[in-house]
Amino acid sequence: MLEVKGKNVLITGASSGIGAAMAREFASLGARLYLLGRNVERLDQVAELCRADRAAGEASSVSCYQVDMESSVSVERFVSEVEGVAFDIIVLNAGISQRALCLDTDCAVDRKLMETNFFGPVTLVKALAPVIRDRKVSIAITTSISGLFGFPLRSAYCASKHALFGFFESLQLENPRLRVTFLIPGRIQTAISRSAVLADGSAYDRMDPGQANGMPVDKCARIAVRAIRRGRRRKLIGGIELLMVYIKKWCPALFFKLAGKVSSV
Repeated sequence: MLEVKGKNVLITGASSGIGAAMAREFASLGARLYLLGRNVERLDQVAELCRADRAAGEASSVSCYQVDMESSVSVERFVSEVEGVAFDIIVLNAGISQRALCLDTDCAVDRKLMETNFFGPVTLVKALAPVIRDRKVSIAITTSISGLFGFPLRSAYCASKHALFGFFESLQLENPRLRVTFLIPGRIQTAISRSAVLADGSAYDRMDPGQANGMPVDKCARIAVRAIRRGRRRKLIGGIELLMVYIKKWCPALFFKLAGKVSSV
């Protein structure tokens, strides 16, 4: 299992949800953290929790950076700030979700999701190419079970998560020294539904029952970090909703009968 004590760990979307929980898990193992997010105040709060969670005897080492993954300028500015840092683990976790019918969604909203969920991670990894090439670096990507199939009210979200698989599997094949792990959560207790966007780009701004009753985020983070340390290529994380992955694979006709009936909120 990969030792993370003293290693440089970069986490995007670290100000809340799965990213924040993973930051605390890595802190408890003694990692040096570089936390990225849009909300500086929440990032600072997560950083304080990480310092409290740090491994026994370890000095606190948590750095926070305001980065908007939708903006290539913001991403590239961050990379210039940390020039010379050799990251050992890169967790690409930032993302936004959607609650809107495909044909009703403005194309600008589709592009917003693709920029944040797909082009943001791609831009970051390419900008970090000098510290990734020819090194044993672990890259973890938080996708979704919605990245494995289409789902109502999630068209652009599904598309952006599908795209991550294509890009990062190709990256892995071209660079055998990299260890790429796809983290594939189902319903996790986070506020991702609150920040999800509607057809016009406005915020959904409420908690879905599915999210509220999902797996506790701390448990999700423990499973995710363990999967990264073990070098797993893919790790499904969640509850009964994961059955849809297997139904789609082994009985696609049944999947199409069920998917439209499963609650998407």
